[in-house]
Amino acid sequence: MLDRETTTAIIDSVDAGFAEQVALTAELVRFPSLRGDEHTAQDFLAGEMRRRGLAVDRFPVRVEDISSLPGFSPVHVSYDNVFNVVGSHRAETVKGRSLILNGHIDVVPVGPLDMWTTPPFEPRREGKWLYGRGSGDMKAGLVGCLAALDALERAGYRPAADVFVQSVVEEECTGNGALACLARGYRAEAALIPEPNWDKLLTAQVGVLWFQVHVRGIPVHVREAGAGANAIEAAFGLMQALHGLEEEWNRRQASYPPFDKVEHPINLNVGKIAGGDWPSSVPAWCTFDVRVAVYPGQDIAEAKREIERTIQGAARKNRFLDNSPPEIVYHGFEAEGYLLKDAETQVSTLAAAHRAVFGSDLEEVAVTGTTDARFFGLYAGIPALVYGPYSESIHGFDERVDLDSTRRVTKVMALFIADWCGVEKK
Repeated sequence: MLDRETTTAIIDSVDAGFAEQVALTAELVRFPSLRGDEHTAQDFLAGEMRRRGLAVDRFPVRVEDISSLPGFSPVHVSYDNVFNVVGSHRAETVKGRSLILNGHIDVVPVGPLDMWTTPPFEPRREGKWLYGRGSGDMKAGLVGCLAALDALERAGYRPAADVFVQSVVEEECTGNGALACLARGYRAEAALIPEPNWDKLLTAQVGVLWFQVHVRGIPVHVREAGAGANAIEAAFGLMQALHGLEEEWNRRQASYPPFDKVEHPINLNVGKIAGGDWPSSVPAWCTFDVRVAVYPGQDIAEAKREIERTIQGAARKNRFLDNSPPEIVYHGFEAEGYLLKDAETQVSTLAAAHRAVFGSDLEEVAVTGTTDARFFGLYAGIPALVYGPYSESIHGFDERVDLDSTRRVTKVMALFIADWCGVEKK
């Protein structure tokens, strides 16, 4: 437990550096770190880590290093020029407990630019809000990791244990970046991930499956449409059947606490579709991409079998598809759900820091999305605390992060680091 003097000094230090923290966050938002284009942002962060005296490990993510590990998600894209960056603080005399501070640099696509109020990679500030793609998910939290260490340094302290600041790729589509850090050998007694989580602690998250459905039809001129088979229209029936499976899984929620208390915990999304070649030709092909959640503890292999049976059953109701069944391809996310367990000391330390800043108890939530916490908790025995600032419209237009919340969360993070790791005078 930190004494009052140390607590006050650290909180005041975050305030003293907050303008610089906001400026650094805005600068990081300027990097369009979409999947496959993360390297420039990673190089920028590596420079910021070196400037702070952290030992920097910039290493490539290689499929051959991780494909045999539990938690690996299958991919069909190139990993050329894809890097993780880890900045390490090594304590001169280890007195406390080690810590991983983990965040992801990748952001999701922006969609039509004309639906943004201002360009997504040109950050703007309005009052307490900082706008821009990735501002909330999760560059404010990633910068907060460095800012929390800055606050300790400014207050005259350093962590009295090893701290590893990880900026990873592919959280938004596979999680293979975080897995690569485990394969690299990084371990600690706790992990803190400042994902946008409404100033609350995530205690449960769903798993995620991505898959594609390939539908084939028979192309004919539209004047003879009845002699062909419309792949796009046939795909619609398959989508409806998959939504029926979604509702069936939601009816099972009582078997998967704490999601028994979450409204509609399983969400299925048809996120992408392409098909056809010509307006006056019956389309010969259609491919659509699906994301569906699974419960913690739900068997992924059985979930796949249910998906396949659902699509096969729907195909049998279509005269053409009954003889030309759709193909299902799994790639991208293949993530198990995660429950935070065996983390009483880690949670109580975070709760004390939260109470010191917010003046209220730390709330806990189960969420219907996924994070990289599963890698630490399921495959490395490292309790992973997901706790980050309030954000809005993540994955949407005009994404924004609440800077008042970011300031408070950074104070909590700095206090947590000081209490968990211990501190030593510079």
